[in-house]
Amino acid sequence: MAHDSHDAHGAGDHGHGAGHGAHHAHHPTAGTYVKVGIFLTVITIVEVYAYYIPSFVASAYFVPALLIMSAVKFFTVVSVYMHLKYDHRLFRALFTGPFIVAGLTLIGLMFLFGHLSIRLGLLT
Repeated sequence: MAHDSHDAHGAGDHGHGAGHGAHHAHHPTAGTYVKVGIFLTVITIVEVYAYYIPSFVASAYFVPALLIMSAVKFFTVVSVYMHLKYDHRLFRALFTGPFIVAGLTLIGLMFLFGHLSIRLGLLT
C-alpha cells in the first residue's frame, strides 16, 4: 500500500517536473537578456547621437528616424522582457489588436486635427 502511494507521488512529481522544465524551455536565457540589453543600449546611443547632428535634426528624416528607433525598442522590450514573444497566441492577439487600433486612432486624430488646424489658421 505504501509502495502504491509512493509510486503515485513519484509519478506526480515526475509529471510536474517535466511540465515545469518544458515551460522554462520557452523563455530566454540570461545571455539573451544581456544581448537584448546591449541592443537597446546601442539604439539609445544612436538616438542621442542623432540629436547632436544639426543637419540631421533640421532634415525631414529626424522625427521619423527617432519614431522608428523608438518603435523598435518598444517591440523589443514587449516581446522579450514582457515575454509576449513566448506567450500563447491569444495573449499576443489581446495585446497587439487593441494596440493597433489605438495607434491607428492616434494617427487618424493627428491627421484630422492637423488639417483642421491648418484650415483655422492656427498653423502656418
